[in-house]
Formats: sequence, C-alpha cells, structure tokens
Amino acid sequence: MDLGISGRRALVAASSAGLGLATAVALAEAGCQVVMNGRDPDRLNQAAGGVPGAIPIVGDVSDSAGAAALVEAATEALGGIDILVTNAGGPPGGNWASTDIDLYPAALDLSLMSVVAMTKAAVPAMQAQGWGRVLAITSVSVRQPLDNLILSNTARAGVTGYLKTMANQVAADGVTVNSLQPGYHATDRMRQLYGDKAGNLEAMAALGPVGDPGDFGRIAAFLCSEHARFITGAALPVDGGLSAGLQ
Repeated sequence: MDLGISGRRALVAASSAGLGLATAVALAEAGCQVVMNGRDPDRLNQAAGGVPGAIPIVGDVSDSAGAAALVEAATEALGGIDILVTNAGGPPGGNWASTDIDLYPAALDLSLMSVVAMTKAAVPAMQAQGWGRVLAITSVSVRQPLDNLILSNTARAGVTGYLKTMANQVAADGVTVNSLQPGYHATDRMRQLYGDKAGNLEAMAALGPVGDPGDFGRIAAFLCSEHARFITGAALPVDGGLSAGLQ
C-alpha cells in the first residue's frame, strides 16, 4: 500500500537497533527521507548502512538538552521535519522496593522529558506548515504495569498523558500525535532484561507472545501515513494480546 508519505522528512530517535531501527526501515521503504540516531557511532553507521538513503546523526537523548539538539541537527540535515518518532532505551529494571529514589530523575529525563523536548523543538514547524506526525514508542507497561519495570511504568505513563493532552491542542493544525505500546519483541532490550530467555521463544512464552520488530515498524509507518490523518490521541498496544484489560 502507498502510504502517501514519499518524500516526507522523518526523524527516528534511538534507531540504531530494535523497534527504532524497524521503524526507520519501514519509513524508508515508504519513501521517506530518514534521519537515524544513536549514541554509538559504529553501531549507528552500521545500522544506517542497511537503510537506503538514511542519514545517521550521533546523539544522546537521555536528557532534554540532547533531545532538543538532535531535533536541531536533523532539521538542518533534512531541511525540516515532517515526522517525529520519539524513542529511547528503557531505564533499568527493578520493583518498588529495590529501586532507589535517586534513580527516578534520570528515568524521567530519559523516557519522559526527552519526548517533551523533542516535541517542543519539532512541532511548531509542523503546525506552521499544516502537516505533521508525532509518534512515540512507549510500552505496554503503560496499559498493564509490569512488576519489574517500575521506572518505565512511571515515566511512560507520564508520556502518555502528555501526548494525549498535546494531541487535542495541535489537531486543528494538521498534526497527529499518537503512541505505540509494544509488548515483548525480539530486541536487544529483551535480552538485557531477560537474558538467555529472550533467545528462546519457548522460554519467553511464559512471559507472553514475542513479536517481530519488522511488523511493529510497519504499524508505526502506517500511523505516520496520510491514511492515518484522522487517528490522533491514540495509544495503541502492539503486544500480541499481552495486555488483559478492556481498554
């Protein structure tokens, strides 16, 4: 299907691996000019080498200053940003009792304030041109908190509230704002959290269904498409049915 976004300019944060990389690939396949981002130059350049036309920009989005600087650099490289996909590596695992209070500010900077900073930097120009797409990669833990991810649960719930509020305020300007809530996918993040289990689908079955990052990327690209212009303020689970709630 032609997504109607060929030639659009896209920035995908934290896209040297995992779901960010899959999203960058899908947007490039849809004809977008894509800026990819990561902290490790070698890893980023290797990933970008497999995405036709991708522009790699090294940067750290773990705080507001780094996130805003990435948007500025991508705007200069592309001549503007039509599609912004916010993403970042997840904070450390841990539960309520084991997680020290001093770890919360860094987790909020990484998973919440980076999104605020990137949207503040990129969206005004989208409003001015009358077209834009903002898509955040969050987590199914927003919908169904996971016991050992209290930092992620807390920060990403804040992102969801922020984006829902923002969506209502920019919709009239032709800008949609949505988020995707991934469950378990075969990524490095899974290996970091679950070790050897992540490489064993039978072992992972006890945690829940494991998805293909490529499928996730294609769903992300659709929400950035022209066809999705009437979808905004949505927080869509992409979790293979992991979340058990009705909403």
